[in-house]
Amino acid sequence: MSKHPSLKSSGTIKAKRNVLKRFERIDILRANGKWKEGEKAIGLPKTKPVD
Repeated sequence: MSKHPSLKSSGTIKAKRNVLKRFERIDILRANGKWKEGEKAIGLPKTKPVD
């Protein structure tokens, strides 16, 4: 018996994401030295996801 593709678990999703969450963008900016502790997390520059 087969399982409908929409019923697969979310752990199997491997699609490339184009939009990062704010904390993910901060982590990338911090790694690149473009964000310092205490700065506002609003109005962050665009950040491309790391592959």
